[in-house]
Amino acid sequence: MGMTGRIYRAALCAAAIFTLSIISAGPLRAEAPGLPAPTDAAARGLAIAQESDKRDRGWGDAKADMKMVLTNASGETSERALRFMMLENTDGDGNWSLMTFDKPADIEGTALLTYPHVKEADEQWLYLPTVKRVKRISSANKSGPFVGSEFAFEDFSAQQVGKFTYKWLRDEPCGDRTCHVVERAPQYEDSGYTRQIVWIDTTDYLFRKTDFYDRKDSLIKTLTYQDYKLYDNKFWRPGELAMANHETKKSTRLIWQSYAFHTGLTKDDFSTASLERAR
Repeated sequence: MGMTGRIYRAALCAAAIFTLSIISAGPLRAEAPGLPAPTDAAARGLAIAQESDKRDRGWGDAKADMKMVLTNASGETSERALRFMMLENTDGDGNWSLMTFDKPADIEGTALLTYPHVKEADEQWLYLPTVKRVKRISSANKSGPFVGSEFAFEDFSAQQVGKFTYKWLRDEPCGDRTCHVVERAPQYEDSGYTRQIVWIDTTDYLFRKTDFYDRKDSLIKTLTYQDYKLYDNKFWRPGELAMANHETKKSTRLIWQSYAFHTGLTKDDFSTASLERAR
């Protein structure tokens, strides 16, 4: 894969990371009333996913910085630095995002604009500072890893409720809390997973852990959500996402910094023309 291809894959995945942190959090409330009975596992699982999604609305727009730490099987590490902007989308599709790489030097200034959809392919545009050109891109292949990370693009891009079917499995302790344990299966094409098992807090409906099963239905990776913090007295965000690969023994940590909400961003900040200004 050439340099442009590596930059493109890294940009796609990194842009989606911020989406994952946004949809994996919600404001603190009591347990949702009126969930379907455990005897209707499909309806109960869907209702839990919808409740988690519903609790994180109203943030409007956001900015954040992120450090990505990659650790190989020998314990050696490398880092990347990125900046994100997001705009909440209220029309049923995913939230718009614009991300920019700051480090390492070979991808500095690369910027990606994403308009995600539930039932259609995402719209994406990539700016490559080396050629000073905006390129419209397609993200048909979501299952592959990128630039040595233990994350795949679909780990972050396909989180909308409508992209999965659901089945409630049980409730059980998770740390010092209790979690709903829900199985979700991708409905979209080209997924690298047969299913995912998610642990969702029964009190505030935050994601706590996700197990990923590959196309052979073997457990391949586990994602844990750590160090949640409350912003603006309303919006919960994980301070760190940690993905462990059970096959390669490698891991990737995403450390979030400098969240800011309601910063005044508008749709004009998420146009193809804005890509060249992102640097």
